Amino acid sequence: MSLRLGDTAPNFKANTTVGEIDLYEYLSDSWGILFSHPADYTPVCTTELGKTALLDSEFKKRNVKVLAVSVDPLDSHHGWISDINETQHCEVDFPIIADDEKRVADLYDMIHPNASETTTVRSLFVISPDKKIKLMITYPASTGRNFVEVLRVVDSLQLTAKHSVSTPADWKQGEDVIVVPAISTEDAIKKFPKGVNIVKPYLRYTPQPQD
Repeated sequence: MSLRLGDTAPNFKANTTVGEIDLYEYLSDSWGILFSHPADYTPVCTTELGKTALLDSEFKKRNVKVLAVSVDPLDSHHGWISDINETQHCEVDFPIIADDEKRVADLYDMIHPNASETTTVRSLFVISPDKKIKLMITYPASTGRNFVEVLRVVDSLQLTAKHSVSTPADWKQGEDVIVVPAISTEDAIKKFPKGVNIVKPYLRYTPQPQD
């Protein structure tokens, strides 16, 4: 199954390190991040799961629930978590899916034959509260993910879902944003009372709107 941005995220039930979960029930009205790992006890993934645990407060601040998936069985996951907590100085308390039958991996097209016939690549999906896929990133097995970038994208997705703006290259929380082309300059001036900086008719900045 090939997923695209805007598609409905497929629901599933799975055994995890915190018990059986239903994806939709687990996410409820939160944003979600589902990310895959090639296998347990792999060095890069160990650092990634540790980093995710260390960013727990940042994800909660954004109403984001995370869950990981690996094609190894549940008992392997529990042993691996002990290693992650020890080496990364963290406490992994989010679910890690035991996907030894590769049901979730196949559902989300996480196995790319050109990379591996059996293990998942490092795919990451951001899922909105209405269960739509808003972001997909796939990394090679050799390169660890940048979770600061993931948080930055979540900030952008949440902001642009509420306001008629988009975010420019390298944008960070609190910086100016771009008025979407669908809004006329006249309407933009009314809509954004902090001001509109017109660089070109199609390129107009405004201070980041506040909720």
